[in-house]
Amino acid sequence: MANGGGAAAHLEAVGEGSPAGRPRALVDGSNVAHASEGGARLANLLLVRDKLREQGFDPILVADAALRHQIDDGAAYEALVASGEIHQAPAGTDADYFLLSFAKELDASLVSNDRFRDRSRQFAEVRRQIIRYMILAEEVVFERRTARRRTPTRQARGA
Repeated sequence: MANGGGAAAHLEAVGEGSPAGRPRALVDGSNVAHASEGGARLANLLLVRDKLREQGFDPILVADAALRHQIDDGAAYEALVASGEIHQAPAGTDADYFLLSFAKELDASLVSNDRFRDRSRQFAEVRRQIIRYMILAEEVVFERRTARRRTPTRQARGA
């Protein structure tokens, strides 16, 4: 996305395969960058990327075009975009649609705390591939449980 060329061309380039057959994990860059108080942090993206690699994933960081204006370390962010480490959705595109489409086409997990409620019907199968996360004290914890927990009914509890 950094070089333009449209979503289809970029999807083809990103989807050429992951190193050593590792499972892919798309990262909702804007969601992750804003996960901490105090604005968008590049460190959050790098922490999540590194944790995914540590856990055997091939991370693909995707951000909306607005993030470059919000991130705390603009120069380092731009360098990562230029190197292809961060893929930037074209200005004016719906980044959520981009992420969900990529996850579906690449059969990849998607790291985000976004609920994507406005796209829940269109991408129901992708919502089951979402990995929730938490960043606390510069540590990342992933939660792979994506189905809602069911509260036992009164009858099932024996009431």
